[in-house]
Amino acid sequence: MIRKCSASAVALLASLGSAQAETTIEWWHAMGGELGAKLEEIVQGFNDSQDQYTVQSSYKGTYPETMTAAIAAFRANQQPTIVQVFEVGTGTMMAAQGAIVPVHQLMEEHGEGFDPSAFLPQVVGYYTDPEGNMLSMPFNSSTPILYYNKDVFEAAGLDPEQPPKTWAELEQFSRQIMESGAAECGFTTGWISWIQTENLSAWHNQPIGTEENGFGGFEARLSVNGPVQVKHWENLKRWADEGIFKYGGPVGGDNAPPLFYAQDCAMIMNSSASRAGVIANATNFEVGYGMLPYYDDVEGAPQNSIIGGATLWVLSGKSDEEYAAAAAFFDYLSSPEVQADWASFSGYLPITDAARDRMADFYAENPGADTGINQITLNEPTQNSKGLRFGNYVQIRGIIDEEFEQLMAGDKDAQGALDSVVERGDALLEEFQAQSQ
Repeated sequence: MIRKCSASAVALLASLGSAQAETTIEWWHAMGGELGAKLEEIVQGFNDSQDQYTVQSSYKGTYPETMTAAIAAFRANQQPTIVQVFEVGTGTMMAAQGAIVPVHQLMEEHGEGFDPSAFLPQVVGYYTDPEGNMLSMPFNSSTPILYYNKDVFEAAGLDPEQPPKTWAELEQFSRQIMESGAAECGFTTGWISWIQTENLSAWHNQPIGTEENGFGGFEARLSVNGPVQVKHWENLKRWADEGIFKYGGPVGGDNAPPLFYAQDCAMIMNSSASRAGVIANATNFEVGYGMLPYYDDVEGAPQNSIIGGATLWVLSGKSDEEYAAAAAFFDYLSSPEVQADWASFSGYLPITDAARDRMADFYAENPGADTGINQITLNEPTQNSKGLRFGNYVQIRGIIDEEFEQLMAGDKDAQGALDSVVERGDALLEEFQAQSQ
């Protein structure tokens, strides 16, 4: 006898069939805390928006830890479809021939209506090949800006609505703040490498390295020991000796933000993506925002700042169905609605013109929130200001920190420290070139 299925059984079987038809892909990322929670919300939004694909996101630790885990997984043929890699890993990912599927290729084969020209050139320029093809999908892009304590400015007799525009003004404001007793130090900074070396160079249209900052090929070598960079490191040392500047430590300069939150220092230069954290921690004073200061005697300054953050790389060895899922997910991620929501929440930059336009009301209601995007789009990028692309650059940033600490300790002068950065960094670039060719 043939038994009839109940309505509930039919629904169950249908749901099982639907689940089996879905294609599931993995995304490994490096976002913890509130950013990680927001990322999970975005993933859930994509999964709920359709019934063909499911993205499973996994937190793998810091950026270096996530990149290392993905490389190890690839060697074991257990790689995810998508991995988040920070910007200084771009050169290494590009050199991993056969390990990646370029995003432009993925989207041409599987995307729907994907338009590379919709993305901000200052963002995607970092992640394109010499022919302008996108290699990875921008997701969380940031740039450093200046945060300042409006209450301290007012107490020192400064206009709280006018941040310093030049380094000369920053020094002058710092002295006035300290002499008035409004704060004991003028400024601090995160990321000596990213902000006070790489962005300092781009902001003044100075080369970070040869071969268009590494974009031109593996023969690139460093050039951060030029006159502008040396002058700036000399000034940082002098200002540190005079108490105007307080050093926040190596790598990200994690000791710098507490100096600002405690009102020990009146100003801090840090990531635009730090905005939410700054607002959450600066509870006893009003925060102002400004672009990075520049030397007004350097021709072409200010130019444009460069990005930090990370992009999403697609790894090879997956099925067409999984790549179709990745393309659909990237279409969703880059939509104006998702991008505007992510950027408004996080402080990261919107990656498309449409997302930036969609945020007009948010920017109007949150003065200063558009400082980063205005700064990075201030001028069309030049060969010196579109970013950098060097192999082994994670290690090179460590060298920058080590040599800066030698400068701070008085063991080297600025020229000697930056010469050592170039010498030691070039050795790593030569090693990377030999391994990659």
